Amino acid sequence: MTVTSGLARKRSDKAASSIPNWVLGAAGVATLLVLLEILPRIGVVDSRFLPPVSEMFLALGTLAQNASFWLALLHTLVTWASGLAITIILGVIIGILLGNIKWLRDFTASTIEFLRPVPSVALIPVAVLLFGPNMTATLFLVIYAAFWQVLIQVMAGVQDVDPVVADTARSYRFSQATRLRTVIWPTTLPYAMTGARLAASVALVLAVTGELLVSGEGIGGLLARARESGAVANMYGYIIVTGALGLLVNQLARGIESKTLFWHPSMRKESN
Repeated sequence: MTVTSGLARKRSDKAASSIPNWVLGAAGVATLLVLLEILPRIGVVDSRFLPPVSEMFLALGTLAQNASFWLALLHTLVTWASGLAITIILGVIIGILLGNIKWLRDFTASTIEFLRPVPSVALIPVAVLLFGPNMTATLFLVIYAAFWQVLIQVMAGVQDVDPVVADTARSYRFSQATRLRTVIWPTTLPYAMTGARLAASVALVLAVTGELLVSGEGIGGLLARARESGAVANMYGYIIVTGALGLLVNQLARGIESKTLFWHPSMRKESN
């Protein structure tokens, strides 16, 4: 009996592995949508607070006909992109410096370990006091939250340089710029791309959070106003937009990573 169940399990695992991942993902989304449609209609949850998903999409379709929706979406994307660009530049520069200079790394280690665990949401009062309830405060939160993702990865990449390669570069008296270009950066780039991919998602979360709690602009601001006015279907429509944005940002980051690191073994394994 045990042998039979084991064979049946192997057959089911083999059948599941033959199904493309995108099919399984689409089936999971479809199942969730069906549940969100049925549960409010049969009274399992209160439709006043969680309307059927069809009503959410209808509300979203109505919202998409207004120019204010697209302006708010553009505002969120500009905040996200600006914060992410600043984060990547600062994270790469500071990460290479700290990873390459031991005494500087030791000097800042305690400070980094103190600041890194501080939640960005806890800094909202500080951001408002420093910059006021505006986009700059939101940008500060985005940069603070996403910066650590890039910094830690870049530092790890610099320290992962092959000692033999580093010694060879020194023996040939490579200049610092040449060592950075030919030795440090090729090793660090995969780490930096991982950090940038993680930072992209974190930056989007904080952009919407900052708009929701601080500036009242962008998609987060529209979401806050829909909640305050009791427009529940509209509120969930904005939530769907933020979820779709997160999915697109993640796919975009993965696409850029695979294109940039086409030569890296990890990317060749994924393609196989």
